[in-house]
Amino acid sequence: MAGHQKQHPLTEVLTKGFDPALSVGSARPAVFRTSTYVFSSPESAERAFDLMAGRAQKQPGEEIDLVYSRFNHPNAQIAEDHMVPLEAGATCALVFNSGMAAIMTSLMAFAGPGDAIVYTVPIYGGTQHLIQDFLEPWGIRGIAVPAGDTAAIDKAIRETQNLKIVLIETPANPTLRMTDIRRAVETTGGKALVMVDNTLLGPAFQHPLELGADLVLYSATKYLGGMSDLIAGVAVAKDPALLGKIRSKRSLFGNILQPDECWMLDTRLPTVNLRMNKASKNAQRIAEKLATHPAVERIIYPTLFTNDEQKRIFAAQCDFPGAMLSIVLKGGKAAAFDFLRNVRLARNAVSLGGVETLSCHPKTTTHSGFTDEESRQAEVTDGLVRISIGIEDWRDLLADFTQALDGAQ
Repeated sequence: MAGHQKQHPLTEVLTKGFDPALSVGSARPAVFRTSTYVFSSPESAERAFDLMAGRAQKQPGEEIDLVYSRFNHPNAQIAEDHMVPLEAGATCALVFNSGMAAIMTSLMAFAGPGDAIVYTVPIYGGTQHLIQDFLEPWGIRGIAVPAGDTAAIDKAIRETQNLKIVLIETPANPTLRMTDIRRAVETTGGKALVMVDNTLLGPAFQHPLELGADLVLYSATKYLGGMSDLIAGVAVAKDPALLGKIRSKRSLFGNILQPDECWMLDTRLPTVNLRMNKASKNAQRIAEKLATHPAVERIIYPTLFTNDEQKRIFAAQCDFPGAMLSIVLKGGKAAAFDFLRNVRLARNAVSLGGVETLSCHPKTTTHSGFTDEESRQAEVTDGLVRISIGIEDWRDLLADFTQALDGAQ
C-alpha cells in the first residue's frame, strides 16, 4: 500500500497475511493438506525448532520455515492473520479445533495445581464442567461468582489466594447477564489474567481487549463460522508473549484446527459483521414485539433490561444488543416444551450464531448437568427458552413465534 497506510478492519480481513504469489496466483487462499514441510536449509530447520520451542524470539519481518502441521500450517496462519483485524486491540490469534479446546488450552497454560480461577456463572455448561470435573480434581480451585454482581466479583478477586485467572463470560449464557469487564480488570490489578469468552457479542459488538482484558476466547463454531457446519475455537490477545505460552500448549496437545476447517473459517470471516448486524436487528425487533405477549413472563434481551446496573454495563461496553434472546414462559417446562414443539421456522437445536434461527430449552439440554442449586444461582429456570436469531426475514420469525406462544398458553 502506498505510504503503508493502515487499512480498516473490513479491508484487512480480506487482504492481511495472504500472498497470492505463494498460492500459484490464487485470488483466495487454497487448502494446504500436508503433515510435514521441507526446510529451505539445515540452518532454517534449526531456527524453526528454536522458535517453536521458545528458545528464541522471532524478529520483525523474519520468515520462518514451517515444521509440522500439529504446530502450524499455512491455512492456520492465514485464518489467524485475518482474525486479528476483526478483534479491536488485537495483535495475534490462535485457532483451535473447538471452542472448548481454546478454553482448556488457555486455562492450562497459566494455571496449575494449587492455583485458583474465579469465573462468572452462568457460564457455558462445558466450561463449568471443565473446571469442576477436570481442573478441580487436578488441584486447580474454581470459585464461581454470579455474573453481573460487581461486589461479589470484586470480593472474590481480592480474597482468593493464588489467583491466576479471572474468566468472564459476558453476556452470560443463557440469561444474558452482563459483567463489567473494565471493573474486573481494575480490581484484578495485574495479579491475574482476565480472560473473556466473547462468543455471544464479539467481535462485532463487544471489545474486551480495549477494556483491558488480557485474552479473548471464542467458540468460532458460532458467529465466526456462522453456517453451523464446522467446529472451531479462537484465542486472541494484544500481547504476543501471552499467546506464545498458549501456542506451546497447543503444540503439545495437538488441538490446532485442521487445514480444511481453517479454510472454511477463513471464508466466513469477511461476512461476520454483516451477518451479526442483520441478526441483531432481527432480534431486537422480535424481542420488543413479543415482550407483551400474554404467555410471556419476561423477555431477556439487552434493550429490555430493567436493572439499572445491567443497563449501565450494556451501555458502557456493548455497541449493539446482539442476536441472542431468552423467553421465560409463564407455564414453566410444559409451556416451554409446547412452544418448542409448535415453532416451525426456528429449529429445536443447541448451538447458536448461525444464519438460521435455533431454539432450545437450556434446563434440559445445554445446562442439564447443573444441580438444582446451580440452576437456581444461574437463573436457568424450567420456563426459559433460549433463541439464537438468524438472518431470515424478521416478520416471518415473529409470526412463527407468535403462533407458537399462542399454543403455549
